[in-house]
Amino acid sequence: MRKTILHMDLDTFFVSCERLLDNRLNNRPVLIGGTSDRGVVAACSYEARVYGIHSAMPMKMARLLCPGAVVIRGDSGTYSKFSDMVTEIVKERAPVFEKSSIDEFYVDITGMDRFVQTSYLWSRELREKILKETNLPISFGLSTSKTVSKVGTGEAKPNNHIEIPEGNEMPFLAPLSIKKIPMVGDKTYHKLRSMGVEKIRTVQEMPMELMERVLGKNGTVIWKKAQGIDNTPVVAWNERKSISSERTFEKDTTDVTKLRSLLVAMAENLCYQLRNGNKLTACVTVKIRYSDFQTYTKQKRIPYTSLDHTLIAVVLDLFEKMYERRVLIRLIGVCFSYLVGGTYQIRLFEDSEKLIKLYQAMDLVRNRYGQSAVKRAIGMGSTTIGGMNPFNGKTPIIPAH
Repeated sequence: MRKTILHMDLDTFFVSCERLLDNRLNNRPVLIGGTSDRGVVAACSYEARVYGIHSAMPMKMARLLCPGAVVIRGDSGTYSKFSDMVTEIVKERAPVFEKSSIDEFYVDITGMDRFVQTSYLWSRELREKILKETNLPISFGLSTSKTVSKVGTGEAKPNNHIEIPEGNEMPFLAPLSIKKIPMVGDKTYHKLRSMGVEKIRTVQEMPMELMERVLGKNGTVIWKKAQGIDNTPVVAWNERKSISSERTFEKDTTDVTKLRSLLVAMAENLCYQLRNGNKLTACVTVKIRYSDFQTYTKQKRIPYTSLDHTLIAVVLDLFEKMYERRVLIRLIGVCFSYLVGGTYQIRLFEDSEKLIKLYQAMDLVRNRYGQSAVKRAIGMGSTTIGGMNPFNGKTPIIPAH
């Protein structure tokens, strides 16, 4: 049985949330991001895109392109709440769904036609329920794979829907730009354009071996996606999915400086793993086990993020609030949960372009020389924090000394 995959994406999500809070923003060019000239654009309305503005563009440049745009700093907590509202609606009705980012969902509705009139009708009803209960515009694509459905959603926008029936995948994809295929970033796109490849149809007609010769394994994957072939499953989303790190001391301790240093090192490592796995967390938990084996935990829900400086501050704050007994500690731990897919650019509206580039540079150094190659001074004493990344199965590089 061929799969039936629904892809749903909330249109200009941050902007739509702001417009629900202030309808004076309707039909106006809106920029959300860092409000200073050093900030960057996290999201923009369709009215702003007409001027050539896009996400990750320096705010200074965006203002020059569209002087009349309304600039809003944004509130990640608000966006997280709206995202949770939509998630609850999807969870209530969908048999199997994957929340791939704060504003994006995949639903596997294979075999649904046995229980409803049509899968397409069911998908439209789900969309209408989301529209009615949240007033957030949302688009969807329905087809036989994640790739074709996601591309379909992009073509259906804004605030619309499309079905690509079985057998129509290749004709649907053929006239579209090669850049529409997920995985084709700027570098790959420019390489393909230099070969004269502009439309997906050209890749469909090329031998798979040629794509592999030019782009390696990625070339094979892109070729298959161009044919509408994608067997990637919908991974059932579990809001309690988590990543954690713990340390049991050989000798129980009350050395607060040592404890803080270790917590920072743990949080820093977990943040790096989140970003490498394209994940964001919305809940931080700190755990303490005393020498008498009494164990305490304290947690805090936060807006989605994967940035060190934000999460480290939460970890240390939870530790200070919880560590009241001042007796010997046997174990401490940090856990990030309520994970969703996404990158640290989700917080572009709170951080400057300079800070974002700093994180990108640090991760680049860690990926090349090992995750201990760049560390905060406070965590320098904790040299053995690390391990296999649970999201991609990679073992960190251990740099030579």
